Amino acid sequence: MGAFGIDRPPTVLLAVIASTFFVGFGGGVVFPILPNLGAVLGISAFMVGVILSANRWVRLVANAPAGALVDRYGTRTPFVAGLFVEGVATLGYVVALAMPSVESLRPLAASLPTLAAGPMTVGPEGWFAAIAVAVAPETWFLLARVLWGLGSAAVFATAYTIAADLSDSGSRGTNMGVVRGGITMGFPAGLVLGGVVSALAGNVAAFAVAAAFALTASVVAYRYVPETHVTGDRSGDSIRPWDVDTAVPAVTVGLVNFGLMFAYIGALFSTLVLFLGANDISLLGLAPQGTSGLFMAGTVLSASFFMLVGGRISDTRDSRTPILLTFLVVSFVGFLLLARAGSVVSLALACVFIGAGQGGTSGPMMALLADLTPDERMGRASGTNNVLGDVGGGLGPMVSLPLIESVGFAPIYAACAVLPLAAGAVLLVGVRRETGTFLPGRTAGETGSGDGPTAPDP
Repeated sequence: MGAFGIDRPPTVLLAVIASTFFVGFGGGVVFPILPNLGAVLGISAFMVGVILSANRWVRLVANAPAGALVDRYGTRTPFVAGLFVEGVATLGYVVALAMPSVESLRPLAASLPTLAAGPMTVGPEGWFAAIAVAVAPETWFLLARVLWGLGSAAVFATAYTIAADLSDSGSRGTNMGVVRGGITMGFPAGLVLGGVVSALAGNVAAFAVAAAFALTASVVAYRYVPETHVTGDRSGDSIRPWDVDTAVPAVTVGLVNFGLMFAYIGALFSTLVLFLGANDISLLGLAPQGTSGLFMAGTVLSASFFMLVGGRISDTRDSRTPILLTFLVVSFVGFLLLARAGSVVSLALACVFIGAGQGGTSGPMMALLADLTPDERMGRASGTNNVLGDVGGGLGPMVSLPLIESVGFAPIYAACAVLPLAAGAVLLVGVRRETGTFLPGRTAGETGSGDGPTAPDP
């Protein structure tokens, strides 16, 4: 028995934690930089929101095929390939800032031949417009986030499935929390990297270091993560973007994830750097980018700690529902505190509560999904959860950034406080419909696991 009553995770899970931690740098590094950099580069607030959320919109299409690939072919190949794609995507941030100015390429456009096809003619101005799109920083940032979405869909589906494969009802919450902690711990490291390193050495340096760590992640996974999941020959199965698990447990957990991700990633993380600038809040004399990196890192560190705590507690109780509802209320309190924050102390307290609420739900929520889902469908169920979470995380920046310009920060953050409460109501309704009780036991889905699915087929 280890610290806090938590056993040492299996070696395979430690390798998963290490690789997802390294690749997470690329996910976090862009958040403290891009909102301010967008103003410098002439990128609109709406476009910044589109860029920050692009990876989640891509995962809407990629999550279900990723889950189906896991259930058909296993976890190792999609996991390693997904990590590599995320590493390459992080390099795209460097390319975005290394592109030459469009005006410097005007002579090139003038030197290209005029093309005519019927009534349409492409001359120097047409060539210049095309070149301007090709070298625009927003083009490369958007492409990088699209690639990141493809890679992360494979990584998320496989990481949770590996944890489920190696767990039983007595360790599932802890292992899910540990893996989720590994996925998210890289994010605050990227936030600090993006905020602090960019302030000290420049944006290109921050992006380059993050890319190096992200590419290292695929090497770690290739060396240490074996196959855990192949359940039989499913080579004749088709894989479609809409091939999600629509069973009640998957949809219920996915809807809870939707609300949490809309508020947590979509609203808080995409607006914090602007909130700091508007309220003149700073840590260690850093500019808003560096300060936001530290506050975001503190939020995710709080989340990572409570992922372990929440997962462990849920493994020692008869039902996971009470601990889930407790942390949803904690998240509600955190956003109310954020709406009233006006100083370093009040903002830090809000971030700790929001992180605790987000993290404390993660391990028990994924464990509940695994409790109620047959092993052969866990990949697809994870895909459903990720799809709905990405809808929330994708809508968040696109809704919150323009609205904040119109109504301010406090109304948006107060509205976000309602989402965890709504998620709690959805959780209770879904759990009751699936199990007949608000407090299902941790082994609710295992009694029939040898005979087939215990939840209705999609």
